[in-house]
Amino acid sequence: MNTDAADWATFRAQEPDLERDVTHLLTRTAHHVLATLRRDGSPRVSGTEVQFVGDELVAGCMSGSARAGDIARDGRFALHTNPGEPTMDGGDAKIAGLAELHTSGSLLDALLAQLHADAEHPDPPADAALVRLRLTQVTHTAIHPDGDRLVIRTWKPNQGITTVEQA
Repeated sequence: MNTDAADWATFRAQEPDLERDVTHLLTRTAHHVLATLRRDGSPRVSGTEVQFVGDELVAGCMSGSARAGDIARDGRFALHTNPGEPTMDGGDAKIAGLAELHTSGSLLDALLAQLHADAEHPDPPADAALVRLRLTQVTHTAIHPDGDRLVIRTWKPNQGITTVEQA
């Protein structure tokens, strides 16, 4: 397992153009798909919302949920952005990494304060937990402006970006 995981600020500092494109995909729609690992190693896929708290990418969950149990056992995750409707304008992104479960502390307090200030979000339940998403890989796939091929950009911490074009 790759333990060379980075926070969002590191990603932004190392690859600002890719970070901008991925942030756009994360913020243009509310719901994305998060995969965690069940006790038996099979994937658990669930819908999720993500937010930025300071320079951290986070998701929420209930502290006693199956997702929280998965993350407490094995923090590996994959997140796939919602490509939106009806087209894939802007492409899509896949993020892999290590999730950290926070049931108390300053990061959770910051998220709860941010949510409380946002009139669109109801007050979170008392057993809300925070999942900090640390990055081991970010991939953005989009159609080339010429329309004749895919452009796949992949970033890994301290390894930079690789770009592949496929017809």
